[in-house]
Amino acid sequence: MKKVYILVLSILLPICGIAQNDVTQFLGIPIDGTKSEMIYKLKSKGFTVNKDYNDVLHGEFNGIDVNIHIGTNKNMVYRIMVSDASLSNEASIKIRFNNLIRQFHNSKKYRSLSDSVMNQYIIPDKEDIGYEILVNKKRYSASFYQEVTNPDSITIESFLNMYKKLVWFYIESLKGKYYINIYYDNLNNAAKGDDL
Repeated sequence: MKKVYILVLSILLPICGIAQNDVTQFLGIPIDGTKSEMIYKLKSKGFTVNKDYNDVLHGEFNGIDVNIHIGTNKNMVYRIMVSDASLSNEASIKIRFNNLIRQFHNSKKYRSLSDSVMNQYIIPDKEDIGYEILVNKKRYSASFYQEVTNPDSITIESFLNMYKKLVWFYIESLKGKYYINIYYDNLNNAAKGDDL
């Protein structure tokens, strides 16, 4: 019986370790650890601390000037929010949103739950997003999941864990101008209602 128990543990421990270590990443940095650790790692990638807000970083991401916000739960990082630093007009934001859809869709690092991601998310050229957001309360958003980090060691648990590696984005409006927020979430560290 003791040998069976040791055999089961030797099989399960590596599987659990893979699932717990395989978390959402932003620029190769796991969305995990403390806020101060994350700020240090982001600074090493070239981001600088915003002079007005100590916990907001500034830099370039995917060719866009952005602000980086770090979300924590019990001092553990669960989210990186990448927010456009400048506002755009309607035509520019449509192009940017559609380009992001194509980039995520074409990347081998991500997958979508929808087979028709391009048809589902792409904004048509003639669509008046200002009207749709203001009058119809439409939300332009898309969700993707980061693939398992080490596909050679994929297990059922690590495959299921992929659905906790959420990356999503949406268009936000502000006084007739627009910007995009991109969220890199580690749902393992997110609040689960324990404090309610």
